[in-house]
Amino acid sequence: MKKILHTKPNIGKLEKEFVYDAIDNGWGDNCYDYIYKFQDSYKSYLNVNYAIATSSCTGAIHIALKALGIKPGDEVIVPDATWIASVAPITYLSAKPIFVDVLDSTWCIDPKKIEKAITPKTKAIVAVHLYGNMCEMDEIMIIAKKNNLYVIEDSAEAIGSEYKGKKAGSMGHFGTFSFHGTKTITSGEGGMLVTNDKKLFEIASILHDHGRDPKVKKDLWVERIGFKYKMSNLQAALGYAQMQRIDELVSKKIEIFNLYKNELSKINGIRLNSEAEYVKNTYWMPTIILDEKLGIDRNKMINYLDLNGTPARPFFYPVSSCPEFEKISNNILSIQLGKNGINLPSYFDMTNEDIKKVSSNIIKYLNNEK
Repeated sequence: MKKILHTKPNIGKLEKEFVYDAIDNGWGDNCYDYIYKFQDSYKSYLNVNYAIATSSCTGAIHIALKALGIKPGDEVIVPDATWIASVAPITYLSAKPIFVDVLDSTWCIDPKKIEKAITPKTKAIVAVHLYGNMCEMDEIMIIAKKNNLYVIEDSAEAIGSEYKGKKAGSMGHFGTFSFHGTKTITSGEGGMLVTNDKKLFEIASILHDHGRDPKVKKDLWVERIGFKYKMSNLQAALGYAQMQRIDELVSKKIEIFNLYKNELSKINGIRLNSEAEYVKNTYWMPTIILDEKLGIDRNKMINYLDLNGTPARPFFYPVSSCPEFEKISNNILSIQLGKNGINLPSYFDMTNEDIKKVSSNIIKYLNNEK
């Protein structure tokens, strides 16, 4: 019997061709060839000026914060409903993450909560485009400009998503992306840092490669202490091949969500990812939220789905619930989402029958619990 997975990449003939070419020829003077191609294709896709391939999205966020001058004691506003990778780099610089709640409609950071959280120590905002949906970027950029703050778009889960015709990651001072094996496109592991600001790009370029300035033609010279956040040429070959198929891969994500929507949208007691009329949501992770009134134990439901061949995973727990942070009890929506949300399987090779099976198991469980 075919096993339904939760997620997996789709690696085809072109990806293998490019990777083998990098293995055979991508050394010495050619060791950056696919990195340059990947970066150029990404700039073109997003319509941004600069792109730096990195070893992860976490690393890209770390570089961005450092390039923006974030230092010990500074505050950076972040949504509570996200993965730890959006937040951990703030702590790497001994700055303080300030957790705020999200909007019930998008599950993305609430601009009004951002405004209330600003203090004289606030220096930046990390706007996370969760599960492919988009933050209210116009409001966030107005708040940032008014208060002289920087904005980093964490677009790890939102490649191809759009806000009023602009691609995710192209509107803030920096945009960051993930190519982990679970993401819409993959380089096995890796990330991308993008910006339209030449000065920020130059600083980030130095930081991501040990502190070496690419403009200085002096072998093994470093301008400052940097990080080792470079992507390998082999990874870039895979990522570049995936970029040739980006429209196909993004469209498949949307198709999968719409199939779930057809099966589940009329079921009482659950709701799915939303999409405002001015947003293109690429639905990296189709998600259902259980109504509190159902009284259903989300973790038991996930266990049932797993045991019946349709694996699922929980919505992100509030990051502030991590023992290393001070627990915040008033981010009510983040807490409720973390308690009642379930991420459903979504990957390129899923069939209509797979989606029907996942949906059928969800409906069976809900009916049994009534």
